[in-house]
Amino acid sequence: MKREFELIVIGGGHAGCEAALAAARLGVDTALVTLRTDRIAHMACNPAVGGLAKGHLVKEIDALGGEIGRATDRAGIQFRMLNRAKGPAVWSPRAQVDKFHYRQIMRHTVENQPNLSIVQAEVTGVLTDHGRFVGLKTREGADLIAPYCVLTGGTFLRGLMHIGEHKIQGGREGEPAAESLSGSLAALGFRVGRLKTGTPPRVLRYTVDLGRFDPQRGDVPAVPFSHRTRAIHRDQEMCYLTYTTERTHDILRNALDRSPLYRGDIEGIGTRYCPSIEDKIVRFPDKIRHQIFIEPEGRGHSELYLNGISTSMPVDVQLEMLASIPGFENAVMRRPGYAVEYDFFPPEQIKRTMESKPVAGLFLAGQVNGTSGYEEAAAQGFVAGINAVLALRGDEPFVPGRDQAYVGVLLDDLATKEIDEPYRMFTSRAEFRLLLRQDNADERLMHHGVRWGLVDEKALETVERRVRSVRRMVEQLERTPFPQEPGNEILAAHGQEVVTKPVSLLQILKRPGIRFADIEPLLRSRDDHLRPELTTPSDGSNGFGSHVECAVKYMGYIERQMKDIRTVREMERKTIPPDFPYEQIAGLSTEARQKLLTKRPETVSQASRIDGVRASDLSILVVHLERYRSSAAAPVPLDA
Repeated sequence: MKREFELIVIGGGHAGCEAALAAARLGVDTALVTLRTDRIAHMACNPAVGGLAKGHLVKEIDALGGEIGRATDRAGIQFRMLNRAKGPAVWSPRAQVDKFHYRQIMRHTVENQPNLSIVQAEVTGVLTDHGRFVGLKTREGADLIAPYCVLTGGTFLRGLMHIGEHKIQGGREGEPAAESLSGSLAALGFRVGRLKTGTPPRVLRYTVDLGRFDPQRGDVPAVPFSHRTRAIHRDQEMCYLTYTTERTHDILRNALDRSPLYRGDIEGIGTRYCPSIEDKIVRFPDKIRHQIFIEPEGRGHSELYLNGISTSMPVDVQLEMLASIPGFENAVMRRPGYAVEYDFFPPEQIKRTMESKPVAGLFLAGQVNGTSGYEEAAAQGFVAGINAVLALRGDEPFVPGRDQAYVGVLLDDLATKEIDEPYRMFTSRAEFRLLLRQDNADERLMHHGVRWGLVDEKALETVERRVRSVRRMVEQLERTPFPQEPGNEILAAHGQEVVTKPVSLLQILKRPGIRFADIEPLLRSRDDHLRPELTTPSDGSNGFGSHVECAVKYMGYIERQMKDIRTVREMERKTIPPDFPYEQIAGLSTEARQKLLTKRPETVSQASRIDGVRASDLSILVVHLERYRSSAAAPVPLDA
């Protein structure tokens, strides 16, 4: 077995695959170390990619040159754009995938990637020299040597699964836990915490009465995740929606004394945003029902995933719970749900580059940083892999800002927020979400992928042509008067107030409820020489018309956000030395001093987002920072 590499990636999940592929594609001799090679990119939880805000992350990873979007397009069995009832800024793509085909695709991609070696082994310890990473110890007795490493341990670090009173050591069903690695890192100065997540029972499709559920169809045409996917034409699978009953709740309520969550068996903290079904009935006692999304695990596969009823109840309680739900009276449970708790490293111990603070050259990505979800993990893994390569080359790191990407929001939140439960991305976390739409991820980020050689230049040229076409169209709409005949007929047909004074087509498109497709005939009727963009169909999602609508409808809001961004960027330029002596600053509140010492923000802007740092603390910090820089000495008290 080869022992020396330039980069080692620990873990073959979504974070590990992105990190390893990015590094290998940049020409770095990379090893991917995993407990089981047949479970590379396995979807242990729901068989889906994307969703609210998570879809934005996938689109951004794809624009940068990552793999998750392309694999999803190939393995997808249903595609939907969520949040269509709201503005395009929060539209989010989601795909139901064939989890077995997805794993097959990703494993084939990883195994056939030049510069990438697959090593099946359990990592038991980290080797360091004067605070720098130098290699790994494995249970198999071989040391792996490299100057850089990305740790993506998922739920495997001292993983413990719970099904009622039964406890099983493992990171997920059928796979062992990594028992020694977190202890090795604790000995190197890492603080270790404990989190938990869970899965629902799986049932056999042919034992369920699907005719009693509400069908949930996919979008036609399907909108791809990847810029490399021209179109998706395959037939889509059906998903379904149903609900728990009051009988379901009574069964769970009467068995709470057997729940490991309520018996105190589980130490780890679970997420508020995706609680187990027993947690839901306790926290929301007045709700008479909870949603269950019934999702196929694959095309033609026998198992159904019951999204919404994750549980760690005993098997007999799970069976009784299922039988209480209409349509599931005769359901055969193929696999019970379970909870898994695992070690993580509170992320104030990483920089925004994903490099750890205690050990130089060691990067952490994914659930080991306290996040949840395939998409959050993949984003961190990609950034960690890229930055490990850039560090190896002595280049500047890649750290997108909060105004540039949801990936930037994710990295900044991990570095500044209190992560005491599994972190999940939401559109509400992005204060500049009007700029960070899923449809313009390529405009914002693809130039980085081209610069690294991960994205073809022709793809960026296509994006730049679209941007220029949108800009020209907005200018044309602004200078084109609205023809009251036949324009008012179109407005009346859409329940809009008719126009009696001169206005431009731009002003008409700004109206809520008016789409570019509605006024496009008016442009055609006035232009005998159709511009190329007018021949591009508006599909209402990521098509040309949607880009024009966003540019017009959000015009004023974006101008205001750009002013806010300039303020944030000015604060980002005020960097803080890593050894800045906060303990010597008089006037800081005790809470602010403690938080600043713990988080060690890299910039004043980051410091401003730390919970507990008040505006007055920030003002004092800026004054002392300027004095520190000018004197290159310890800060002087304000009253000196």
